[in-house]
Amino acid sequence: MLVVMQQGATEAQIQQVIDRLIGLGFNAHRSTGAIQTVIGAVGGQGGLDTALFHVMDGVQDAKRITSPYKLASRNFRPAGTIVNVGGVEFGGKRIVVMAGPCSVETVDQIERVADFVADAGARVIRGGAFKPRSSPYNFQGHGEPGLKMLRDAAKRRGLLVITEVMEISQIPMVCEYADILQVGARNMQNYNLLRELGKARKPVLLKRGLAATIEELLLSAEYVLSGGNYDVILCERGIRTFETYTRNTMDISAIPVVHKLSHLPMVGDPSHGVGLRDKVPAMARAAVAAGADGVLIEVHPDPDHAFSDGAQTLNPTQFQDLMGQLRLIAAAVGRSI
Repeated sequence: MLVVMQQGATEAQIQQVIDRLIGLGFNAHRSTGAIQTVIGAVGGQGGLDTALFHVMDGVQDAKRITSPYKLASRNFRPAGTIVNVGGVEFGGKRIVVMAGPCSVETVDQIERVADFVADAGARVIRGGAFKPRSSPYNFQGHGEPGLKMLRDAAKRRGLLVITEVMEISQIPMVCEYADILQVGARNMQNYNLLRELGKARKPVLLKRGLAATIEELLLSAEYVLSGGNYDVILCERGIRTFETYTRNTMDISAIPVVHKLSHLPMVGDPSHGVGLRDKVPAMARAAVAAGADGVLIEVHPDPDHAFSDGAQTLNPTQFQDLMGQLRLIAAAVGRSI
């Protein structure tokens, strides 16, 4: 259920509605916009008459939400959500570029990456310290030493840090070093992990699963939102189809669809989307043209000798060229980078 308060409703009137919802067994989630306050109610009694709230002071409207995701629905925040991370806004006019290697390998590697992604205009450095790999024999990341290397390189260049958290026990450690916690495709439906991230007060970037529908992605986001963490960023990173030429099939259409269904920012990950270095720029350009609020791109000083995912990783020159192209496309759709 959504309870929409009147413009100018007092704090006391808003609290009365919240108290009434809690008394009826609902969990109340408040969203205060520039003009109105909206209260999302989850759980509670089935078949409740919304007229109970229409007659309360300060209430403009009360209605049921028919979609299975309540807090992720655009009805909860019709104007959209801007996730502000250290002054960098996801969902605003400026498109956020996050770039870096698949995995943190050495101090020299990550320091060099920080220099050239910052110089090219990226605002967030990415890099994995814990790597979920299909084979147990592949490089799994350096763990906390890798996180420290990533944080030190980012701090020197004034960049934010995004890195993946794979399990509940890693959350406190990753929170110490990262500005944004990434949930990878394999963990999109790890509901225990998502519940714990709902209790964290760090922004979460949630990637779409390999075979997940858009509704399933939004329901996974609902787990984080229902825990009280409203700073969620969604990510299209390609889904598995019958096509085998590319690593995945990047669903560009998911970007405008999610923007219609949800208030949450939506970014694209063209590196995982296709898995082929020469195809990544085209998909990054397409994502920006389709309305993505950011892109996540893998970059390495020497991709052919990267510890992981070298085939989908750009070199510094390719990344710099791509940034120039993205600026032109962003301007054409009324945004900037």
